[in-house]
Amino acid sequence: MPRTRCRNLGETLETRLQLCGNVVLRLDGKRVEGDLPGRLGRLLFVHLAVNRGRLRTRDELLDALWPGEAPAAVESSLSALLSKTRRVVGPERLEGRSSIRLVLPADAWIDLEAATDGIHRAEAAFARADWFGVYGPGRVTQHVCRRGFLPGEDAPWVVAVQRRVEELHVRALELVGGACLAIGGSETSTAERCARQLVELAPYRESGHRLLMQVHAATGNQAESLLVYESLRVRLRDELGASPSAETQALHASLLG
Repeated sequence: MPRTRCRNLGETLETRLQLCGNVVLRLDGKRVEGDLPGRLGRLLFVHLAVNRGRLRTRDELLDALWPGEAPAAVESSLSALLSKTRRVVGPERLEGRSSIRLVLPADAWIDLEAATDGIHRAEAAFARADWFGVYGPGRVTQHVCRRGFLPGEDAPWVVAVQRRVEELHVRALELVGGACLAIGGSETSTAERCARQLVELAPYRESGHRLLMQVHAATGNQAESLLVYESLRVRLRDELGASPSAETQALHASLLG
């Protein structure tokens, strides 16, 4: 029976890389993450996967794996790590010697790439008011990004990707929440969950507060909506010495009106 392809979820693809949350590497249908040479082997492979499509010099790999003070004989340590990783993933997948590139099949599925693609598709659908078109790709991005990227690791390149993943997650919540509010009906509860997650993840980003205000207003809870605004106003005043943005103040005024 021919294999069913599912590009959004990647469940049945021969090559499937989950880089957020617990690292899961499926190559040729086989799980191999447990065979990589320890923590540094996983970091090496994930770094190459995040940067796939371009060569990484040995100096760049050294900085990625040992961002602080490098151990003695670090060059030979890197060579040994590359050799062990090649044996696990196959020499054809690590191209080059002085510079290294990860080579994967054209239909390889990587969760970070799916999350980025999802946000682009959700943005485009939102711009044309295709609310149902926002939901699917936006939820893919949420599902991937809520797991976080390499938790516990703090190398500069890791922190940069962590921030990118956090921003993707927040933007997906904004898009899905806004779309569900526009759809209305039973999807209003989904919009409320997105709004509350936004407030929790990005308490100073006013979009979550505005969405929660709109959800309460849509469900007839005017007082709750005004309380959300007041809570935001006090937080910004007390913690930042600032006031809500003009957009948020305009929404508050419309609710009062």
